[in-house]
Amino acid sequence: MQVKKTLIEIIRKINQMRCCPLFVVSISPKKKEKNVSETTENGPPSYPLIGSILSFNKNRHRLLHWYTELLRLSPSQTISIPLLGNRRTIVTTNPQNVEYILKTNFFNFPKGKPFTDLLGDLLGNGIFNVDGHSWSSQRKLASHEFSTRSLRSFAFEVLKDEVENRLVPVLSDAADVGMTLDLQDVLKRFAFDVVCKVSLGWDPDCLDLTRPVNPLAEAFDTAAEISARRATEPVYAVWKVKRVLNVGSERKLREAIRTVHVLISEIVRARKKSLEIGTGEEAKQDLLSRDTTSAAMTWLFWLLSENGDVERKLLEEVEPLISLGLGFEELKEMSYTKACLCEAMRLYPPVSWDSKHAANDDVLPDGTRVKKGDKVTYFPYGMGRMEKLWGKDWEEFKPNRWFESEPEGTRPVLKPVSPYKFPIFQAGPRVCVAKEMAFMQMKYVVGSVLSRFEIVPVNKDRPVFVPLLTAHMAGGLKVKLKSRSH
Repeated sequence: MQVKKTLIEIIRKINQMRCCPLFVVSISPKKKEKNVSETTENGPPSYPLIGSILSFNKNRHRLLHWYTELLRLSPSQTISIPLLGNRRTIVTTNPQNVEYILKTNFFNFPKGKPFTDLLGDLLGNGIFNVDGHSWSSQRKLASHEFSTRSLRSFAFEVLKDEVENRLVPVLSDAADVGMTLDLQDVLKRFAFDVVCKVSLGWDPDCLDLTRPVNPLAEAFDTAAEISARRATEPVYAVWKVKRVLNVGSERKLREAIRTVHVLISEIVRARKKSLEIGTGEEAKQDLLSRDTTSAAMTWLFWLLSENGDVERKLLEEVEPLISLGLGFEELKEMSYTKACLCEAMRLYPPVSWDSKHAANDDVLPDGTRVKKGDKVTYFPYGMGRMEKLWGKDWEEFKPNRWFESEPEGTRPVLKPVSPYKFPIFQAGPRVCVAKEMAFMQMKYVVGSVLSRFEIVPVNKDRPVFVPLLTAHMAGGLKVKLKSRSH
């Protein structure tokens, strides 16, 4: 008991330490600070034994911006961050490095045990969280399932029913009475309904806003948030000690995961009475992936409200197709809508970063030396903000950047963009098997909603981007809706 009290006191002191302004980052390739490692231009100041923990501590609540700032100063678009008690973290926005990690030397960059430790309690041995033979066998199964016409047709019918009979009526009711809605919350509820119907054959009816948040959705979101925050601990031992002692956030995580497992098991058992389905691991993965589409659409709706000319062009494409009834063929023609979605995800990627762990010593194409066990992170959020990749206008929301230059009077053609420059759906052997299905869902929802409603955000301040397992908008997207007259 005394040991437990002592460890809890240590954790408390570390947590207090994080709130102190310990160190102001000063990065200049022309200057060298005493006792600082030679390569300040390729990362933050690093000190013997403790590495860059002081800078990391100061910036742990703004890691996206901090990493991006450091990467802009790096000639190689790669930085190295050594931390106390951990192996180095190498962060890159260099597409050549990304291709090397995700494809060329794929087997030397598995998820690795440190990653699976972070998410193992939540995701278990599902495809998102494993390597080697287990990943390969699950990948083959998933690729087969997502390539079947029957699944695509079923998913589309579920999507259509949920949009027409639930999502649109909810938005119409809000528009009729002038009610403010959190569009991010509505889209998450919608996506949760769809994924549960498709993967579990179960209808949680989350779009009934008169009911409390579904306990499975609430527990999963809690577990996902706490699992993600483990990765921002400056000393990994902290969350591991908390898990052993079953205190604080780790106790809350354990309770949330227990709720997820119990509820999914109940659903699966009930479903098995009429149809034999999987173990439930794939359902947990689907619950994670549902947030990526809702996040992408939330940011797109906000960006469209700020860019009226883009919204008008999107409507010009969508409205004639809506009159025909959106089906597979009509969705394929929505190239401008797809460009808008890609541009929104460039600026606000649903997954801000993804990490692997080197199985052996290696050298990245830009010359960065990697030691066995190093965490190697490619960084889509930063990649979307690199002038070297997207030009001086990288900060602008410009869907036209996704098109080939075409003569006037012809239908614009989306140009091929390397997935290693835009790794939103990963790339190489681990590329998302549900990529096209995700675009189908997002196109259908965006077209159906925008053709019927004008979306007016209530808050005029710029939203805050929050990266967790999947990113979201802090505080949601509060909007008023106006029915469009036709």
